[in-house]
Amino acid sequence: MKLFLLLLVFLALPLFAEERTQVMMGTFATVSLPDGNGNCADRAFEAMREVDSTLSSYDPHAEIYRLNHERNIAISAMTFDALNKAKKYYAQSNGYFDVTVGSLTRGAYRFGEAERVPDVQEKLKAAVGFSLLEFNATHAALKPGAMVDLGGFGKGYGIDRAAEALRHCGAERATVALSGDIRCLGECRLAVQDPFSEGALMTFETFHAETGISTSGNYRRYVGDKSENHLIDPKTRTSEKAFASVTLIGTCSNSDLDAWTTAASVMPPEEAFAFLKQLPVAYVVVFNDGKIVQSANLSHYTNKTEAGHEND
Repeated sequence: MKLFLLLLVFLALPLFAEERTQVMMGTFATVSLPDGNGNCADRAFEAMREVDSTLSSYDPHAEIYRLNHERNIAISAMTFDALNKAKKYYAQSNGYFDVTVGSLTRGAYRFGEAERVPDVQEKLKAAVGFSLLEFNATHAALKPGAMVDLGGFGKGYGIDRAAEALRHCGAERATVALSGDIRCLGECRLAVQDPFSEGALMTFETFHAETGISTSGNYRRYVGDKSENHLIDPKTRTSEKAFASVTLIGTCSNSDLDAWTTAASVMPPEEAFAFLKQLPVAYVVVFNDGKIVQSANLSHYTNKTEAGHEND
């Protein structure tokens, strides 16, 4: 499976004695803990592996892969929960978050495998629409041509399961990082990557008992050039054009943050900011032309930021 680099630069504060990294969900997963909590790290990795083995659209044994190929399958409680969340995000985003975009991401573009740029007609003919997916607590079915891709919030979902495992293990301070998603149990220090360089865009320190961070960006996964990136508007069938990255910070679940960043990334700017302002989050949005807009409520979630950019 193709690996995708981290979208966030991750720094722990204070420095944890134990930091372990494994390949997970097509990227690198890092769990950081105080000394002597190695068993808790094992449980966090195990939780993420379970999510990947159930919700992956790449693993032939995973339920989502099987749904895409067999069209009608029995599903586990985890898949039912994930599909219910997908339904919620579809409604919240007015259809901009739609997991049936898999007919484009996994079908037409073949992201993560034999990647290619489909022609306009192939994009227009792709079977996209949440009504093409039917499910209940025990079964899920897809209409002809439809494919499901939970990548729009799958890593956030994995982070949530890992954080739950850490809590059950008794860890009061820890961090879990998975691609553009991070969960801090206790305080931590983070640096958001500049989408135009290898450096940091800004750094900040969290202070809530738990804080989640999620970034979606067009600068890691694309075919040919960034105009054909993996963030695809299900309404127009085209890759997003306005934003280089969208970062959300909040105390809600990482599943929520991950899905909301995905949805906002493919919206027209006016709709994106209207959407973000109604959510319980702070945000940092970087436009493709380099303009940076950060929400005025960053101080609700962080002690400080090191950046001087336009407030919204």
